[in-house]
Amino acid sequence: MPRAQKLKVYCTPIGFHNAYVAAPSQKAALEAWGSDANLFARGVAEQVTDPTLMTEPLARPGKVIRKLRGTAEEQIAALPELPKAKSPKPTPRPSRAPVEEAEQALAELEERQRDERERLARREAELARERRALEERQRKELERASKARDRTEANYEKALAKWRG
Repeated sequence: MPRAQKLKVYCTPIGFHNAYVAAPSQKAALEAWGSDANLFARGVAEQVTDPTLMTEPLARPGKVIRKLRGTAEEQIAALPELPKAKSPKPTPRPSRAPVEEAEQALAELEERQRDERERLARREAELARERRALEERQRKELERASKARDRTEANYEKALAKWRG
């Protein structure tokens, strides 16, 4: 017959409660609490030796028994007193001047860019007129040169025919 393991009672704080468990080992107690960390190595959990605290967990081995650590008033009284917060001085409203300066700079930039585009459009129109005039002049020059070539070629053909006889 296997011998029964001797149970020990372990305790760890959980919120406003202490969690007690009767288990054969620290590992079994950690499993009952659902802890992945070794609370015993961190000094957060300990073995209980007080017989009055051990009775209920030993009556229900493996079950976590939660016991309130004092009354609500005692717990509130144990809280550290919070320092009185000084009401901060209201911060002054930020100045809109930088926004107005940025808006003015933007308006000036838009006006300058519009003027530049207008100057460029006037230059483009002038260049388009120059291009049309150039193309017309070149067309007329080509026409005159082509007619001169045709006349010269006709004269050559006549002279060649006359020479042949």
